[in-house]
Amino acid sequence: MTTPAVTSGRIPEAVHRRRWAILGVLMLSLLIVVLDNSILNVAIKTISTPAPTGLGATQSELEWAINAYTLVFAGLLFTAGLLGDRLGRKKVLLGGLAVFGIGSALAAESGSPTQLIVFRALMGLGAAFVMPATLAVLMNVFEREEQPRAIGIWAGGVGLAIAIGPITGGVLLDHFWWGSVFLVNVPIVVLALALMVWLVPDSRDPNPGRLDPAGVALSVVGLVLLVYGIIKGGELADFTDATVLAFIAAGLAVLVAFVVVEKRSDHPSIDVTYFRNKVFSAAIAAIALVFFALMGVTFFSVFYTQSVRGYSPLETGLLLLPLAAAQLVFAPRARLLVDRFGNRTTTTGGMLLIAGMLAMFAVLDADTPIWLLEVVFFLMGTGMAHIMTPVSVVIMQALPREKAGSASALSNTFRQVGGALGVAVLGSVLSTSYRSGIEGRLGLVPPALRDTAGESIEATLGVAARLGPRGRELVGPANDAFLHAMHVTAIGGAAIALVGAVVVAAFLPGRQARPGQEEPQREPVAAAE
Repeated sequence: MTTPAVTSGRIPEAVHRRRWAILGVLMLSLLIVVLDNSILNVAIKTISTPAPTGLGATQSELEWAINAYTLVFAGLLFTAGLLGDRLGRKKVLLGGLAVFGIGSALAAESGSPTQLIVFRALMGLGAAFVMPATLAVLMNVFEREEQPRAIGIWAGGVGLAIAIGPITGGVLLDHFWWGSVFLVNVPIVVLALALMVWLVPDSRDPNPGRLDPAGVALSVVGLVLLVYGIIKGGELADFTDATVLAFIAAGLAVLVAFVVVEKRSDHPSIDVTYFRNKVFSAAIAAIALVFFALMGVTFFSVFYTQSVRGYSPLETGLLLLPLAAAQLVFAPRARLLVDRFGNRTTTTGGMLLIAGMLAMFAVLDADTPIWLLEVVFFLMGTGMAHIMTPVSVVIMQALPREKAGSASALSNTFRQVGGALGVAVLGSVLSTSYRSGIEGRLGLVPPALRDTAGESIEATLGVAARLGPRGRELVGPANDAFLHAMHVTAIGGAAIALVGAVVVAAFLPGRQARPGQEEPQREPVAAAE
């Protein structure tokens, strides 16, 4: 089938008729990108188990397995968006999906944590070209009045992936080896490629910007140095260590240089003048802050359910179902609350709900009724749904349609950066607090193993298993130390979500902001181009 191309202006009738089928294909492409991370969350404990069951990955290696993906993803998103604007979003989508599929197959066969980290980075490279292109195509096949509804359904697809991912991962881990959680991506990629060739139209910006290799290099290097320093600080349980401070300072310095270069460039990766628009900036900040909090909490919640509570990977996936179900149900309907109460009230309420549920983790212990955890997950998903849909609409409608790739890339860049920093910062807080709580209880552990045993609850329980009957004395202290560390980390995540609530309450438009009033908000951005 020949699919009419979309450039800008009026949407071809043939494309308009198939817009909902096209949305379905885009959601399938989005599904595998989100599915991969949600599956990995359930597999973290298994991968940390010594061979042959897992890879024996340490907590810092697990953090890098997550962040290798998100850092490459975040670092290249804007360049990927520009390439989509320049070369055509369909071509970029097809290439990104192919790379993602190849990376998934290689990750499934990893023989060490290092190999897994490298192949996860390759998957991040492919995903960087998928995510912004899906939203950019969506904006080009739907008229403006239908865009909020389409974006709501698109956001609901994220909830569907979050629902399917942990359950699929649990089933796979119950029947196959840990690499199956990556190999499952391959048939989905093949199906998505076939449907995309058949249905999805190509579109591009008639006046695309030039690429900015210097900006891309500075952003990736700066983020990697910063995140490495944060993770190293957690690993050492000492953020005053000279090496840790040096990496953090170097990362911040490179990121400052990145901002300076972007301001002076006539073809920047990120046009920093976009951020003169306070509404646009607040929406971007909301996405970054909520994913900072949620990614960090997701990282430790898996260890809580599996290591402390003793649930299997499949049972853990089912426990996460309320989080995903709430997103799936409420994300497409969030626009109804926005219509009635406005972006500000809806999003601020969502951020406050997220903050409250994160704080609830600070009261969970080894005997908390599991239904309470299910309520917490459901309300977290509800809050998330009422944040993502409104802020996505604000961001995507802040720029002209032909710049949809850039707007989508900015949104996803800050989402991924927020998530990567959340895993790094809150993961490091968890690691530091855990080591501080367990170190005094490792007296029966041979001196050569004490440093390893203090890295994480899985490391402690692994050493305990090697010690035989004597090691059982470590199980109770390990659980107590982890619960204390989880409580500290949860309070930190809640505080970040509260900051996000303050930002959106101060700057997002209220109920009076109707479609006819949006244009004045767009003027500073349009003028910046």
